[in-house]
Amino acid sequence: MAMSIHWADVIAEKLEKSGPHTIATGITPSGPVHIGNMREVMTAEAVYRALLDRGVEARLIYIADTYDRLRRLYPFLPESFSEHIGKPLSEIPCPKGCCNSYADHFLNPFLKSMERLGIRPEVYRADVLYKEGRYVDAIKTALQRKDELARILLEVSGRAVPESWSPFDAICSVCGRTNTTKVTGFDLDEETVDYECSCGATGTVSMRGGGKLVWRVDWPARWPIFRVTVEPFGKDHATAGGSYDTGKRISEEVYGYPAPFPMVYEWIHLKGVGAMHSSTGIVVTIQEMLDVVPPEVLRYLIIRNKPEKHIEFDPALPLLSLVDEYDQRKGDARAIELSNISKSEPFEIPFRHMVTAVQIARGDEENLFKALKRSGYDTVSRRDEILGRARNVQTWLDKYAPAYVKFQVQERLPACVKNLTPEERRGLGILAEQIDSKTAAEIHDQVYAVAKELGLDSKKFFQAIYMAFLGDRQGPKVGWFLASLDREFVKARLKDAASAS
Repeated sequence: MAMSIHWADVIAEKLEKSGPHTIATGITPSGPVHIGNMREVMTAEAVYRALLDRGVEARLIYIADTYDRLRRLYPFLPESFSEHIGKPLSEIPCPKGCCNSYADHFLNPFLKSMERLGIRPEVYRADVLYKEGRYVDAIKTALQRKDELARILLEVSGRAVPESWSPFDAICSVCGRTNTTKVTGFDLDEETVDYECSCGATGTVSMRGGGKLVWRVDWPARWPIFRVTVEPFGKDHATAGGSYDTGKRISEEVYGYPAPFPMVYEWIHLKGVGAMHSSTGIVVTIQEMLDVVPPEVLRYLIIRNKPEKHIEFDPALPLLSLVDEYDQRKGDARAIELSNISKSEPFEIPFRHMVTAVQIARGDEENLFKALKRSGYDTVSRRDEILGRARNVQTWLDKYAPAYVKFQVQERLPACVKNLTPEERRGLGILAEQIDSKTAAEIHDQVYAVAKELGLDSKKFFQAIYMAFLGDRQGPKVGWFLASLDREFVKARLKDAASAS
């Protein structure tokens, strides 16, 4: 069967002849930046890499909309922040007092996460761009052609703007808000805008940082400024009459620039909760996820799925399967290639087995390496990587693991072994004599063989083993679990359980 071409290569093939390309991406840092936001950046970066692989000249830019205003009091903000609603994010103090501004507080961790994920775009901040005057010409055009913009918005979205509408939101020099001002005039030569504010103030601001274009005009205005040719965006912007449809008309008819090639992506849903949104606090941040999985796996989660397919993200057991799919190179080969930023070789130790070994080691590095070595894994060549995975596993156990995955090897024989049947105890005694030099897989097979020999239900026999070591009826994959423990301890415990009464 012919292998299907990866979605990023399909897009790159369409764009190949129209290069060079500028792929733009960006977000508004209004709250914690989550792995749902990462989909936009990863979609852009995958196509960027696919273009470069085809020898097409391309650049990747990231525009943080730091000059957008705080729209409401989000659940994660203190009540005192209600006074900042309507002010640009870059001009509001940091909610924790640790950064230069509100915008930086949420943007900086995201930029660090992008670095860890091997994504290195040219980064631009909207507040800096406006203050530097990069938007002056676009602002002048918008103010002069206000009626044309209003007509496009009405024709495309079906909504008429009020008579007092302006494509420019001035920042009040008294209260600092953009949502309470009304433009009353402008001077193209002086590059200024006059306004009045509902706080009672009137004034004149510069087109260089004294305000910003409203979103539906700001987005297409930036396309010619950066010569953008490709841009991913969420399905909310792609609806009929939505901001891409209005942006396309504004870009082509007002700014005389062809709208970029659109790449629409679906949301990432958090299992059992729904789509992630910064404003609701329903998020798993990128930093949290990078504490649980290697960067390549987080890339793979997104790159292996077509952008138009929604991702159901479950950080519990399915996450383990995803790591193993990537590590053992069992998934889409091209998606793995685009994800493998460190050019690493397949990782031999399954993540599921690391979960077992970490719980056996209980924080002791040497015990971890002993447990892995006993299971038959190489613990010398990738020692640092193993320790990194162990940290990932511990965080996963602390935050996301279902209760039934967690266990603790009991130092003494659990009292519950007294409930075992004579045949189950006999089976444990036979097993004790037969596992001396066996591998993990051989021990696993031996458990089944002993159960069959004694006519025991294999599931019940598994439970008997777990009860002897964990005091519980369930546990990790039995052969690999027993192989990870000190062999003399295993034999002694099995014999103790066999003779318990």
